[in-house]
Amino acid sequence: MLNATWLETFVTLAESGHFTRAAARLNMTQPGVSQQLRKLERQVGQRLIAQEGKSFTLTPAGEAVRDLGLARRAQERQLRASITADDPDIGEVRIACSGSFAQLLYPQLIAVMRGAPQLAIHLEAAPQASVLSGVLEGRFDLGVIGQDPNHPRLDAKMIGQEELCLVLPAEATDVPVTFEDLENRGFVAHPDGFAYANDLLALNFPDTFSGADRLRVRTVVNQIGQIPAPVACGIGYTLLPRSAIEAFPGREQLTVATLPHRRHHDLWSIVRKGSEPSARLRRVMGIAEKVAGTLG
Repeated sequence: MLNATWLETFVTLAESGHFTRAAARLNMTQPGVSQQLRKLERQVGQRLIAQEGKSFTLTPAGEAVRDLGLARRAQERQLRASITADDPDIGEVRIACSGSFAQLLYPQLIAVMRGAPQLAIHLEAAPQASVLSGVLEGRFDLGVIGQDPNHPRLDAKMIGQEELCLVLPAEATDVPVTFEDLENRGFVAHPDGFAYANDLLALNFPDTFSGADRLRVRTVVNQIGQIPAPVACGIGYTLLPRSAIEAFPGREQLTVATLPHRRHHDLWSIVRKGSEPSARLRRVMGIAEKVAGTLG
C-alpha cells in the first residue's frame, strides 16, 4: 500500500506544478517535498515526473498515481461526511423493553418510520434481565427497564413511572372493591401476575390477602396482548402495568379499580457509556420518554 503522506505530497505537487508552491501549501521545505517524491517513486518502482529545467511534467505513471491520490481524497471526504453527518432519519436503532411497554411504544415508532424510509428500528420485547444484558453486550442501543441498574458501564435516566393496576370489567366502574369480590371473580393469571399480586394486593388488602399462591385462578394466559381479553369479556380480574391496559384494543371494556394505595414502578432508559448517542437514537429516546410520561 502506498504511503498516504507521500501520496498526498505528490498530489499537491502535481496540482501546484511547482516545488516551492507545493512546499508552501504543505508547510514543508522544498527539499522535504523532493525527498518524499523520491521515496514514493522508489515505492512505485517508476519515475513519476520528468523535469525540464525548473518545471516538470507527469509521466504516465505519475498521472496514474495522481489520479489515485485524487480518488483517495474524494473517498476520505465522503468518509468524513458520512461520519460527521448525524441524520435522525437515517440508520438503525435497536431497542428492548417489556412487552407491555412495547405495545405502546411501537405505534409511535411506526409513525416515525413512515416518514423516514432510511430509518430502521428493531424493537424486541424481553424480560428485564435480557434487556440489561443486551444493552451491556451491544445487542441493543437502548433499553427500558423497571429500576435503576446502577451499573458502571451504563448511563441510566429515569423517564417516568408506570402504575401497576387492578383491572376489572368496565361494568365494575365506581364499584367498591373487596378482596372477597376479587376471589369470586377469579384471577386471570400470567407470568408476572403473581409477583404483581404480592405487591399490589398485599398493600391494599393486608387483612384478607394471604399470598399470591393462594389466589383462586380462573384462567392463565402468557401472551401480553391477550391477558386483558378475558376481563373485557367479564371473566375474572387481572393485574397489569398501565401500558398493557392502554395498548389493549378493547380498552373501553376495561376499568382500572380505584384503590386506597397506588403502586408505581419506575421506568429507566439505559444506554452504554462511552459514546455520544446518535441523532436517531436521541430521537427514539425522546419518544420512549414521551410514552413513559403518559403512564404515571
